[in-house]
Amino acid sequence: MRASHLQFCFQLARGIAQQFGSNCEVVVHDLDSNDVEHSIVAIENGHVSGRRVGDGPSHIVLEALRGDCARLEDRLAYLTRSDDGKILKSSTIYIRDDDGRAIGVFAINYDITLMLAMEDALKGFTATQVPEREPEHISRNVADLLDELIEQSVKLVGKPVPLMNKEDKVKAIQFLNDTGAFLITKSGDKVCKFFGISKYTLYSYIDEAKN
Repeated sequence: MRASHLQFCFQLARGIAQQFGSNCEVVVHDLDSNDVEHSIVAIENGHVSGRRVGDGPSHIVLEALRGDCARLEDRLAYLTRSDDGKILKSSTIYIRDDDGRAIGVFAINYDITLMLAMEDALKGFTATQVPEREPEHISRNVADLLDELIEQSVKLVGKPVPLMNKEDKVKAIQFLNDTGAFLITKSGDKVCKFFGISKYTLYSYIDEAKN
């Protein structure tokens, strides 16, 4: 990412964090450096999610790196969850160059855990049913993120690995490929070991999933 873009993002992140206080985490990811596992180049109030400069991407950022950057759309006001259980109201905004290519991510994560507790208490008096929430998890590092993506692939198939047939494993591998899991260093080795397949089989499953 260009120095001018970075400097502006750093200033904006600091200003937003100061404006909204210590519960507001602001993160800048660099998508242009080709360093997938250390995409965070600036973070304010990192205690909210437990991350710091040099840490890796979130699930959404990883998908952005895997997909067509020209077709990415900002995501605003959705729920995420930190490792220690905080519920965050998050927004992900893509930073683009003059050609419209996504070169960075500007993310805001506001800790609303206490507010939700107060909201639920009030709804006990005013509502008949509390809506279910399934916030996305924010991983602290790429190793945890890979574990989570593998777990999600198993849930998608709906059966444990020992009971999976070839079609089930192709489906799981397709999910991992689509979410950018194989951008993570040595992810192929871990996926092969988890599903009990060889590297050759992994690549053939990826090709089969594409077709």
